[in-house]
Amino acid sequence: MSGWTDLPRTRLLADVSLWSADLANLAASIARINPFADSFHLDVADAHFAPGLLFFPDLVRALRPLTGRPLHVHLMAERPTDLIAEFIASGADAITVHAELGECEAAAAIREIRRAGRSAGLALRLDTPVEACEPYLDGIDSLLLLGTALGVKGQDLAPEACARLAGAASLLGEQRGRIRLIADGGIRSHSVPLLRRAGADCIVPGSLVFQSHNLAETFAWLRSL
Repeated sequence: MSGWTDLPRTRLLADVSLWSADLANLAASIARINPFADSFHLDVADAHFAPGLLFFPDLVRALRPLTGRPLHVHLMAERPTDLIAEFIASGADAITVHAELGECEAAAAIREIRRAGRSAGLALRLDTPVEACEPYLDGIDSLLLLGTALGVKGQDLAPEACARLAGAASLLGEQRGRIRLIADGGIRSHSVPLLRRAGADCIVPGSLVFQSHNLAETFAWLRSL
């Protein structure tokens, strides 16, 4: 299994979203954040399952030599099974797919990711009951809960997001030691402590870190939670 599963489980992890980086100079953004990030998060949107178009395999391939950190691809796409092999060949360490695709497509995608020796994750949209993850728990290493609407940047955390995280943590039960719980969306200085208390093992920060004037201080604060 990829290095994603080897990340520490004793502190809050930062899976830094490159969607909030300087898109005209991703290399410089990665170099600046790399000493602090636990991994880098790449959103992939197909303009069907999620609005807009975001990131693609050749970009992952170009970024792969720039960091030794795990690259986590969040596939917001209708047919992830058509994309997985190319993202893996490009250097993705972890790939997350959506439960809303239906059990046939989502389960097939998870099997393909694991067969390739990569870490498999499942994502739930804000309006999807957390119980929708149950059929997939045996095959995943992480469960990502969106705290904002899918594929829209710059939103505040939804009021129900923390309760959903707490519900997911309870549902996972003894599997909490194996399945990492990720909070994605609405990551702000005031919301991170709430998400951590609700059960988040990992957050997906964007502007919180890329707009920080003191990265050492920002990441020290995150890891103190």
